[in-house]
Amino acid sequence: MTSAPIPRYSISELNQAVGNLLERGFAPRFLLDATVIKPQLKKGHLWMTLSDGEATIGAVVWASQRARLSHEPRDGDGVVVVGKLNFWVSRASLSVQVLEVRPSLSTVLRQFEQVSRRLAGEGLLDPARKRPLPQAPGRIAVLTSVPSSALADLLRTAAERWPATAVLVVPIPVQGAVEGAIATALTAVSQRAQGWGIEAVVLARGGGSREDLAVFDSEAVARAVAACAVPVVSGLGHEDDSTVADLVADRRAATPTAAMVALLPDRLNGRDTLARLRRHLGEQLRWRLSAEQRAVQQLKRLLTELHPSRLIERRRTDLQQRRRLLEALSPQHWLARGFVLLHNSDGELVSSVNQTRTGDVVRVQLTDGVLDALITTVTPGP
Repeated sequence: MTSAPIPRYSISELNQAVGNLLERGFAPRFLLDATVIKPQLKKGHLWMTLSDGEATIGAVVWASQRARLSHEPRDGDGVVVVGKLNFWVSRASLSVQVLEVRPSLSTVLRQFEQVSRRLAGEGLLDPARKRPLPQAPGRIAVLTSVPSSALADLLRTAAERWPATAVLVVPIPVQGAVEGAIATALTAVSQRAQGWGIEAVVLARGGGSREDLAVFDSEAVARAVAACAVPVVSGLGHEDDSTVADLVADRRAATPTAAMVALLPDRLNGRDTLARLRRHLGEQLRWRLSAEQRAVQQLKRLLTELHPSRLIERRRTDLQQRRRLLEALSPQHWLARGFVLLHNSDGELVSSVNQTRTGDVVRVQLTDGVLDALITTVTPGP
């Protein structure tokens, strides 16, 4: 019975055979869940150890790739690595060549907790510091990626709800290690808000994983939101997502579209409100006009009453009444009715028999003349 001969290799040949086997039998790219241990830079390359708690493997990010990373990990960070195997034939050394690094959910949540706790201690998360939104802003700034479906939804919603509002679009990156760019853009808009007439800012990003939203947990972005000169509405990710920027913003919306709905009034409701105001103003105008007409009528009546001809007429009537009264009370009136006036020789009016004696000469005044009479008898009344 014969057996196949045992292969004989040199060290180089053996290592090359192992490398070929790995190259043929292993995926060219893969995802790796790991914890980063002791990352360090050497000549621009980032070296680290990846661990799952039970096993470890070395990994490297070449300098050319490091500049394109969306997240540069720190010691202890949980990450998801996109990588491929590197096998050095010369020393039979196996490592992971890292093509991309994304923070794991545990790392994202830890950053969220750390930053939010620090800002809460400074009072930046206090609901009392949140500012009211403008009722119908004339101009707003929208900070989001360009182009993007989120921007399209924002512009469409703005045009549908309140087309009178001008929208200034400020492009920002929303993926990767772009915290500094977002904070810089927010600061620039805040500094120019008054000159540009900006009354509010919308900070928006479309859907994605919670790990993709980690940039908005950045302390730099959160502080830029808190320091903005005008109210900030955040619309980041999905309804269930919450970032530190959401907590600091003056209003958190579930989605980018919801952010625009929260900021801009509904033109249909505005039209109904204007119709109600128009009716109310019409009623007020009619009431005021009626009141003014009544006042004018009263003034006209007063002017008529105070017209000189009316005053003269009333004065004439009054004088006629007084004249009739005087005529009714005058002695001539009584003389005409048969009464007489009796005067003594001194010209005094005699009103009592006690003022006369027998033999006195008295003067009797009638309506048409005077009689002189001699008193022959004086008879007192009962």
